[in-house]
Amino acid sequence: MSTAPEPSVEEAELTDGFHLVIDALKLNGIKTIYGVPGIPITDLGRLAQAEGMRVISFRHEQNAGNAAAIAGFLTKTPGICLTVSAPGFLNGLVALANATTNCFPMILISGSSEREIVDLQQGDYEEMDQLAIAKPLCKAAFRVLHAADIGIGVARAIRAAVSGRPGGVYLDLPAKLFGQVMEAEAGRRSLVKVIDPAPAQIPAPSAVERALDVLRGAKKPLIILGKGAAYAQADDDIRALVEKSGIPYIPMSMAKGLIPDTHPQCAAAARSTVLAESDVVMMIGARLNWLLSHGKGRQWGPPGSKKFIQIDIEPREMDSNVEIAAPLVGDIGSCVGALLKGMGDDWAAPPVEWTQSINAKKEQNIARMASRLGKNSIPMDYHSALRVLRDVIRDRPDAILVNEGANTLDQARGVIDMYQPRKRLDVGTWGVMGIGMGFAVAATIETGKPVLAIEGDSAFGFSGMEVETICRYNLPVCVVVFNNDGIYRGDGVNPTGGADPAPTMFVPGSRYDRMMESFGGVGVHVTTPDDLKRAVDQAIDSGRPTLINAVIDPAAGSESGNIGNLNPKSALTKKGGA
Repeated sequence: MSTAPEPSVEEAELTDGFHLVIDALKLNGIKTIYGVPGIPITDLGRLAQAEGMRVISFRHEQNAGNAAAIAGFLTKTPGICLTVSAPGFLNGLVALANATTNCFPMILISGSSEREIVDLQQGDYEEMDQLAIAKPLCKAAFRVLHAADIGIGVARAIRAAVSGRPGGVYLDLPAKLFGQVMEAEAGRRSLVKVIDPAPAQIPAPSAVERALDVLRGAKKPLIILGKGAAYAQADDDIRALVEKSGIPYIPMSMAKGLIPDTHPQCAAAARSTVLAESDVVMMIGARLNWLLSHGKGRQWGPPGSKKFIQIDIEPREMDSNVEIAAPLVGDIGSCVGALLKGMGDDWAAPPVEWTQSINAKKEQNIARMASRLGKNSIPMDYHSALRVLRDVIRDRPDAILVNEGANTLDQARGVIDMYQPRKRLDVGTWGVMGIGMGFAVAATIETGKPVLAIEGDSAFGFSGMEVETICRYNLPVCVVVFNNDGIYRGDGVNPTGGADPAPTMFVPGSRYDRMMESFGGVGVHVTTPDDLKRAVDQAIDSGRPTLINAVIDPAAGSESGNIGNLNPKSALTKKGGA
């Protein structure tokens, strides 16, 4: 019995680095790549599209990186950003660092110059030691030099991005790697499907009991929900814990909607009161960073007046600013489930005096806010415009809200209620501007839901060119630009009386709506709340790319984070400094 001869190397089916990268991503469930094409990764994008992946090309790498980052937050699967070398890599690195800070799983894949040239600093095209630069700014960084290692490289990047505390990962692929050829069967065997990339981390039973003991002793307990709780997708258990405990809660910005903001236990409208007067605070996926004044200061009441319980998957987060009386280390789903089980059926609700005092403060603050929201001012101020958009989200709770700016962000947090989890996306931990259009694109790509992006005119400027991307892919995104002609306010003046405008001023009367029109989308210019409501409703109903230029009174805004308030008066000696 004769057997057929083995095929020669020349006759064997071959594959290359391009296809191995694509196959490795697809094997691990990656369906979308966000990026900007160019040398040496243009063909990788073309081939990925040919292989059935969705490739979304942006106008700037930072915006593509922001899209990949929020895709990771929404799906718990690493978002992929693909960039060219050196300058393109550096642009994407901003988003990678932001993703790591915010605990969004993301992989930045960049082409790079050849190692032998970079290491000798011989002046290659866009020469840069990208791996060394990336390492301090992300969770992990890897370089692949051989085609046979692509499968392992991609697998390590995926596991690093989603395991433990999620974050950004850099994967360096030198140009020469893509052209490397190997037998297709050997290539297939080299690929790795990541099994259980983010395994549950069960909290210690003693830690669970310690946390419950602290809660039992509370007279004025409070729960703070952070965006980590939203990322965990343990929605039902978190709501069950809140409701079973009867403890009032406040959601951090991107946790809004995890439990509807209209829930009777939501104490957001009495935030200052509950932070200052609570005696036990349990944080679920929230960190005591600057967004919570580091757990210190007047906002938190007298020093030592409260105990903290913290649920976090990262042990080093505990005691980062204040003593944590009951650290509960593990993934949020496992920790919340363990607390629920340990509470039993006879858990005592907080004292009525505590909840009644909170409800009274809520009613007082809501009434005060209602008077501000009720004004039908023309030109619009922030509250009259946000009242309209609040009603839009109330009527369309399934829509995703993207929000950034100074006053636009600060005011919207308190005005617009959210009703479903992971529907509010904003600047997050760093407070960085420019996330708007990248987040908007990825949000609708990953969920299929319409997006309402509320942008300050300054914030919009960081990513505004991506309205062309929105039009090119015909995405159901409605962008509302709050246009007050400047940063914070639009009525600044040059104190010298010179021809140059004040540093915070933009071109008065700018028509951002015409940008969208120029790319084939719908542009609308509005000056009244009624016109704004009509335009947003039409945009979301139509599903067409739309930009609404909403004229806001230039004098309506206020400066946020005014560092000048920290300066000693003696330092402000020059004219105009006080």
